[in-house]
Amino acid sequence: MTEKLSLLEQEGEIAADYLEALLDIADFDGDIDMDVENDRATVSIVGADLNQLVGEKGAVLEALQELTRLAVTRETGERSRLMLDISGYRAEVKTKLVEVAKTAAAKALESGEEVELKPMNAFERKVVHDAVAEAGAKSISKGEDPKRRIVVLPA
Repeated sequence: MTEKLSLLEQEGEIAADYLEALLDIADFDGDIDMDVENDRATVSIVGADLNQLVGEKGAVLEALQELTRLAVTRETGERSRLMLDISGYRAEVKTKLVEVAKTAAAKALESGEEVELKPMNAFERKVVHDAVAEAGAKSISKGEDPKRRIVVLPA
């Protein structure tokens, strides 16, 4: 096992412990899965009725992810890029975004014109940039958060 993988697994374990304590305090039932994907630790909480932990448009999930990253950073002394998912919310969003990206890439390639997408958070933009590149088009981000958006360009 490489040292980097070992450190990412340690991040996941610290995050899992932190989230487990949080679930206990809030009296939520959930199972925690840990993994390492694309050079980042990922932690997923699955269980019955965890929608309150996702919040509207994932707002609570984003906040929990930041708190968890801070807990990991405090413990390790290193900035964490940990990704948190709750009840498959991010996985579902990712699937939808890949479809949006493929459609926008096809439209840009076919028309030869730019296609501007709605504002997105950093996670969403990363998913779209990757999917657009895979579809053979190019993309750039424009604007400032929270209105930062992607423009898909013909290759």
